[in-house]
Amino acid sequence: MEFLRKLHRFSNSWTGTVVIVLFLIFFVIQSFVIPSGSMKRTLQVGDFLFAKKFSYGIPLPVIPWFNIRLVPDFNGNGHLIEGAKPKRGDIVIFLYPGDNKTHYVKRCVATGGDEIVYQDKHLYIHFAEGDEYIKKNYKPEKIKHFRDKLWVDNPYIDRYPGIQYAPERSDAFSSLLTIYEGLVPRYKISMSPIYVEELGDVLYRSPTGHPMNAFYKKVEEGHYYMVGDNRDNSADSRFWGSVPYKNIIGKPWFIYFSWDNKTKSVRWDRVGTFVDDLQYKEPRY
Repeated sequence: MEFLRKLHRFSNSWTGTVVIVLFLIFFVIQSFVIPSGSMKRTLQVGDFLFAKKFSYGIPLPVIPWFNIRLVPDFNGNGHLIEGAKPKRGDIVIFLYPGDNKTHYVKRCVATGGDEIVYQDKHLYIHFAEGDEYIKKNYKPEKIKHFRDKLWVDNPYIDRYPGIQYAPERSDAFSSLLTIYEGLVPRYKISMSPIYVEELGDVLYRSPTGHPMNAFYKKVEEGHYYMVGDNRDNSADSRFWGSVPYKNIIGKPWFIYFSWDNKTKSVRWDRVGTFVDDLQYKEPRY
């Protein structure tokens, strides 16, 4: 009882409050705001959410806003305690590999050993478990055969209603092709151009004459391929590559506030919703 009384007094002090808040931020939960439309329609711009920082182990504690680590990376994997790894379909909060400090939120569509072929409006995935796994878990109409193996076309769209492609006037494939052609010299892409006869006509020929009509990537072991649900308006792994485990922070938990800047109003129907529930429902606007 004496211990509990001391703990109660400590928690009611300014020092105790600061220690408890920092403990929660470092190890348990952290607040994030959705700044862009890359996850629209599942997560909206202006959604304020709490993230579970213990979903994939305990990441190294970092002082917010300054990105200063409090302890060295003894394990070499960005985590004090290693835990479960992101699964296909998870919405994940992670550090952008380009600077290792900016928080991004995307959906994990593939894990180590999976192969990806991307063409406009189509994300084909050959899962590392192989053809029998694909035939057992996906409907025949979702499966396509090329490059001597089976691929699943857009495997997550039927499960998560918020995933969308934009109208023909806007698409990520054209952006990738523009960068590949060298029209945006400052940028590079992580996918390799390929030609797949079963996917249609040649879309571009390199200066050496090699044809292409799609982009290919095999996910490195221990890495995770993150793509926004707003498939044609998302800067994601298709552009800057897979995300290593050391960059994984946690998993969105629930939305505690949501502000629509266009209408200058609160989205009350989103307040208090859990992301794990929200992503299976028809999108709210």
